[in-house]
Amino acid sequence: MRRIATFALGCTALLAAPAHAKALIDCPMRDAAFSVDSPLVDLLLSEPAKKIVESHMPNSLSKAPAFFTGTKAPTFASILTLRKLSVLFAPEAKADFSKVDADLRALQVTKADKAARCERYDDARVTFTVPKSGTRVLVFEKMTGFRDTPSVEAASAALKALATRKGWTLVATDKGGVMRPSELAKFDVVIWNNIRGDVLTLKQRRAFRSYVEKGGGFLGVHGTGGDPVYFWDWYADGLLGARFVGHPMNPQFQEARIVTEPTSTGLGASLAPGWSMTDEWYSFEKSPRLNGANVVATLDEASYDPKGTGRPGMNLVMGDHPIAWTRCVGKGRSFYSAIGHRPETYSDSNYVALLEQAIGWAAGAGPAGCGGR
Repeated sequence: MRRIATFALGCTALLAAPAHAKALIDCPMRDAAFSVDSPLVDLLLSEPAKKIVESHMPNSLSKAPAFFTGTKAPTFASILTLRKLSVLFAPEAKADFSKVDADLRALQVTKADKAARCERYDDARVTFTVPKSGTRVLVFEKMTGFRDTPSVEAASAALKALATRKGWTLVATDKGGVMRPSELAKFDVVIWNNIRGDVLTLKQRRAFRSYVEKGGGFLGVHGTGGDPVYFWDWYADGLLGARFVGHPMNPQFQEARIVTEPTSTGLGASLAPGWSMTDEWYSFEKSPRLNGANVVATLDEASYDPKGTGRPGMNLVMGDHPIAWTRCVGKGRSFYSAIGHRPETYSDSNYVALLEQAIGWAAGAGPAGCGGR
């Protein structure tokens, strides 16, 4: 066994790695047919699939930005599909997706394909020793999609400082194998720190969903809700409650005004009713308010330019533009904040205060419990 890093003093985390680990067999989409809606990385890992794409859409892969076509996780290719890639970077292309899709689906999915698809997942057994009382926080940092290291590290540092100041037990791991009922039961809230990509096996998905729906807390930060494509509908629609559309690129970072709203949770009540900060501002397909969310803060779209996407046909104007909200998911509490791309946001006093309140609420403190919790 070898130790892995933790945030909290006095906590031990052990990672058991068998000498001859068995290949994973329950990764999502392992047996799925190739298609234009497969994770792009799965097409890139298959030479026959790549040849089909290039035959129908010459240079579509070779001319795509290298940033988006890596095959080793973390890679942006795990959060894109061929259809989405074309929409984002070649909207003028006139590809007949039905023909491409038909040829891709006719391909045999080989044992090698299945192994390649599962390689970006893990089932490493992670065991934490934590106190049985107090607020216990697990920070989850596994990435298969784009990893923005500066924002991840800044969020980690801010969370560590909060834990120290509040006396919380806080530990971290980048292993999906932590998603076991026995481990999740030790924590009051699980924070997904700028997670990008599909990161859990089918068994791990079941464990995490059960943890939340039976009363566990979830807190997602920025990139955790920023994938162009999702391959787990419950995560996007049930846990987060909104699907990412995009963010401005011209310019990417803008100063904007954040407006807090009175809520039954009390979150944001002690913050300035409106404060300004500079960040990368996400837009969503529709307001999470329409999906049962309790909105904590919105963006004042008049205070920045949400139209500068640099991509034809993309509309980021929402009107009602929530940027932080809560949801009840069964008996569990879910909080998501789209703030947090720039490292500087994690030292903003208003935002740090909001994260502190949200972690406490998700862990079960304060009013507006979910399912009696």
